[in-house]
Amino acid sequence: MNSTMKNILRFVALVLVQVLVINYIKIGGYVSPYVYPLFIMLLPVGYSQAGMLILAFLLGLSIDIFCGTLGLHAGAITLMAFCRPAIIKLVSGSQKIDPAKEPNINTMGFDWWLRYSFVLTTIHSLSLFLLESFTLKLIWQSLLRTVISLPVSLFLITIILYLFSSNKKRE
Repeated sequence: MNSTMKNILRFVALVLVQVLVINYIKIGGYVSPYVYPLFIMLLPVGYSQAGMLILAFLLGLSIDIFCGTLGLHAGAITLMAFCRPAIIKLVSGSQKIDPAKEPNINTMGFDWWLRYSFVLTTIHSLSLFLLESFTLKLIWQSLLRTVISLPVSLFLITIILYLFSSNKKRE
């Protein structure tokens, strides 16, 4: 399957999983996991910044349309996509990465993936919850929601990645 078709299917599948299943996971009003950022995380390392920002905005807008959240998800995922190239450099250090490589557990290793997904998911969750509260008076509540939701989001993202990736390591 070519890369474009794979990304289209991934986009649609993650939007549907998020709005039809994951959005109904609410524990105590504080845990709000999100798996749709996985789409941006899995784009090839060398993907164009402009293309990634457009895709991120469309992804967030799709979630916003289904959730009625007026741009919250579009803003948060676009910020995450904007930060992604810097995070890849930060997490990779001096390690050279093939621009055509898709950053996932099989190609980059579990430790690299955990650092990468942790930072990007933190950026997404924190910006989403801060935009949602839209006041600094509720900053502690936003931080608490981020700290509580982050492990659940990371767990679900990693499970999805393991379920839908091949076991052989690509080179």
